Amino acid sequence: MDKTMNLFLCGVGGQGILLASEVISSACMAAGFDVKQSEVHGMAQRGGSVVSHIRFGRKVFSPLIEAGDSDILVSFELLEALRYLPYMNRDTKVIVNTQKILPAPVATGMDTYPDDVIEQLRQKVTSVYPVDAFGTAREIGETRAVNMVLVGALSSFMPFDTDFFMKVIEKRIPEKIRKVNTDAFLKGREVIKEICL
Repeated sequence: MDKTMNLFLCGVGGQGILLASEVISSACMAAGFDVKQSEVHGMAQRGGSVVSHIRFGRKVFSPLIEAGDSDILVSFELLEALRYLPYMNRDTKVIVNTQKILPAPVATGMDTYPDDVIEQLRQKVTSVYPVDAFGTAREIGETRAVNMVLVGALSSFMPFDTDFFMKVIEKRIPEKIRKVNTDAFLKGREVIKEICL
């Protein structure tokens, strides 16, 4: 792979974005790539916006993704995808969790949650993959595994073998929750394949 790939993760605090980012970065490193990562999680504990930039390739010099340069954007919450439209271009692949977590202005009745998020995304990019990651995680018995469902979905677009992700999950995730996270990862891969058919 000659070019540097740019992965942009976004969502709200408490969704496991930082763990997902760590797993993805570690898998990229295990696959032999140079990796740079940067995170912003100022109000994460209060449900605020959380983002992670991951860049990997033969040699990467900066951890930050420029506006319009994301190859893949993974949004852990539906509305958060719109917040980061400036990071997308026509060819960006957007994996978006269809789960809605109401921001404070909506929860207090001062604003409304748009009902056309997917349509707005499709006006900006060609490839949008809506994933019910929360529902999928609930099916396997652990709603906190939403992040691994989305990592599994993302892995389908990565230029290296799934085994690198599996080895990182095996090493990084505590044994008592390892199986459910592995199941979530594999289910995410299945869901993306069904969407792409």
